[in-house]
Amino acid sequence: MFGYVRPELPEEEMIRFRQAYCGLCHTLGRRCGPAAQCILNYDFTFLAILLSDGEEAVCRRGRCAVHPVHGRDYLPPSAALDLAADESVILAYWQLRDGVEDHDWFHGLKYRGLSGVLEPAYRRAAAALPDFDKSTRRQLALLAELEREGCDSIDRPADAFAVLLREAAAAVDNPVRRRVLEQLLYHLGRWIYLIDAADDLKADAASGNYNPVALRFGLRDGRWTEESRRAFALTLDQSVHMMTTAFELWEFGVWEPILRETLYGTLFRVGRAVLDGDFHKSGRRPPEPSGEKRRGGG
Repeated sequence: MFGYVRPELPEEEMIRFRQAYCGLCHTLGRRCGPAAQCILNYDFTFLAILLSDGEEAVCRRGRCAVHPVHGRDYLPPSAALDLAADESVILAYWQLRDGVEDHDWFHGLKYRGLSGVLEPAYRRAAAALPDFDKSTRRQLALLAELEREGCDSIDRPADAFAVLLREAAAAVDNPVRRRVLEQLLYHLGRWIYLIDAADDLKADAASGNYNPVALRFGLRDGRWTEESRRAFALTLDQSVHMMTTAFELWEFGVWEPILRETLYGTLFRVGRAVLDGDFHKSGRRPPEPSGEKRRGGG
């Protein structure tokens, strides 16, 4: 369900994004162990950026398994990176457990194996953030119930996932900033849930898996009608509009160019690519910030 927040940035901002990406990777390893570093992706880096203050940080430089010779600059440890790391592990773990529940024994083996590898990291993260872990499990249980019911509303399951992601801001101290981030993350969660369902239309039509978008618009073969596509695009655009409205209520400092490009550009491009059916085609995705293939997640 993650893997859709993929900013395309000018070189200066990509360097800054790379520093956050590598900073989160180091934090995952330090707090939760090497296995946790395998979940690193764009979406969790975006979460780390949202939770970070807008001050310019003095980066450190270090080597890692992926860059053992020259190393990379990375953001130093911070409370925001610690929070983002723990939340990312919890979200990734329960996404894997959801994969176990969604598949038969054989097809669920990879999810069972990966969740087992991640479980020690999850236990550490859940001990640090018990309320976030509890809210994540509660919202995923609600999603599972809606799926069992065959709910044909896109709003109810999208809301359940949106509330899940909104809770990532619950630990932010400043009440105004917390409210801004809650609104932004809520509508980002809604957008992610809907775009994921749209991306899975054909696969779910072939497998018979639950898909609220297909049920809502009566798309039995996984193909859009002109009317349903237009209506769904308006729904996606409304979520992005609500994100940008929240974004404009706070000063994000050094992170503002990255966030602005993501919210005003990237999400629209990704939405269009998914609706056109070419999101997964070669050349549609920007290069990874480390210059390497992603190490996990998404």
